[in-house]
Amino acid sequence: MNGGEILVVGSVALDSVRTPFGEATEALGGSASYFSLSASHFARVRMVAVVGEDFPERYRRTFEGRGVDLSGVETAAGATFRWKGEYSVELGHARTLETQLNVFGTFHPRLGHDHRACPFVFLANIDPDLQLEVLDQMREPRLTVSDTMNYWIARKPDRVIEVLRRVDVALLNEEEARALSGEVQLVRAASNLVERGAKAVVVKKGEHGALYRSRDTLFVMPAYPVPGLSDPTGAGDSFAGGFLGWIARSRKSDGGALRQALACGTAMSSLAIEAFSPVRLVEASAEEITDRLVTLHRMVSFDVPRPFD
Repeated sequence: MNGGEILVVGSVALDSVRTPFGEATEALGGSASYFSLSASHFARVRMVAVVGEDFPERYRRTFEGRGVDLSGVETAAGATFRWKGEYSVELGHARTLETQLNVFGTFHPRLGHDHRACPFVFLANIDPDLQLEVLDQMREPRLTVSDTMNYWIARKPDRVIEVLRRVDVALLNEEEARALSGEVQLVRAASNLVERGAKAVVVKKGEHGALYRSRDTLFVMPAYPVPGLSDPTGAGDSFAGGFLGWIARSRKSDGGALRQALACGTAMSSLAIEAFSPVRLVEASAEEITDRLVTLHRMVSFDVPRPFD
């Protein structure tokens, strides 16, 4: 596999999810899980996370089967982080029924030599103080990407902004972008965050695609038309995996590469939501991913009409 290595720091969890299309109990979940299994199709991934003594061995084999390096995954005394949630018919946002932080509640990222040397970094939606600690330990990475969540925006907005200013690309969903910027309209929200020091922002808009905004670029990628959605859990982290995975594989971060990265992120998130847990990310073939990228290209490519020439 070509490309540079990616470091991901985030959560590994056991999820119990119910949607109008079914349910799963104690399934593999967590931001680092979805990201790693998505990004592993494009580049080598090194994960830093914590699990409990009860973490199923079969899930370790799932990661190893995709070539994910688990040397940075600590097994701590206690139980693995658990999340339980459900989605209504709209499937827009999950309603959390129960959260058990367990060993994740005292998680402190431990980076080894190989982790610090990774040229590409994804900071999943952990405490922004921990995200900053990770950045402080890195050895001049080529490109860094962060994610966040409303929980941290409500409690540590200044620290979230500090992270945005230090990374190369900040990922947020619609609610997070509005909450952090104070703007309702998403283009204005993204522009506000750039004005406040973010180098570039990607706003994930779910079934409406994604919006990329930097100081000199505005680009929108539509969502892939998924025929059968089962579970939206992990869609954003799967998007991040495809996005940064392509950048690491291509070793480019110019305008063209970023557009391609948005397409890769979109394709991977469309796979993730077709089944419960990251099953589709594990089984997807290179041909299937490529077919989705071709479809996306066809959706946005057209000759410019010139009715007034």
